[in-house]
Amino acid sequence: MQLAEIPELIRQQTQAECSWDEKNAQITVGANDLVAICDVLWRHPETYFDSLSCLTAIDLGPEQGQIEVIYTLYSIPKHKTIHLRVLASRDQAEIPSVSSIWKTADWHEREAFDLVGVQFVNHPNLIRILLPADWEGHPLRKDYVEQERYHGIQVKY
Repeated sequence: MQLAEIPELIRQQTQAECSWDEKNAQITVGANDLVAICDVLWRHPETYFDSLSCLTAIDLGPEQGQIEVIYTLYSIPKHKTIHLRVLASRDQAEIPSVSSIWKTADWHEREAFDLVGVQFVNHPNLIRILLPADWEGHPLRKDYVEQERYHGIQVKY
């Protein structure tokens, strides 16, 4: 199966709407359809995306009011890579967890939560992974203001 045929497979298998960006080998999907789409891409014998290689969360800024999450999927036996793109509101950045499909999502999602503030619904252990549990804010947000002190230690230089 060619990558450009995958959006039609998604529509047939899930009835979900999606849009194809051929230049980036990227499919934009809705957050509510994400888990069903990922399950199809993992289970279907023509795609078999057995690896979540990367999950990237990008704050598009207060002006746009959105956070973009990119899932990079790889099929080891088919040597194919595709990207899923999900947009969420900055005010309520909630996306369903895909950790039930790919175990690697556990740490990827925790990193996106820690640094950008994306809430992954139904994640088994959504706690900070890089920063201390009591750290204030999410440092990769465009409007993040670094705290002056942390437990009496000067943070800003």
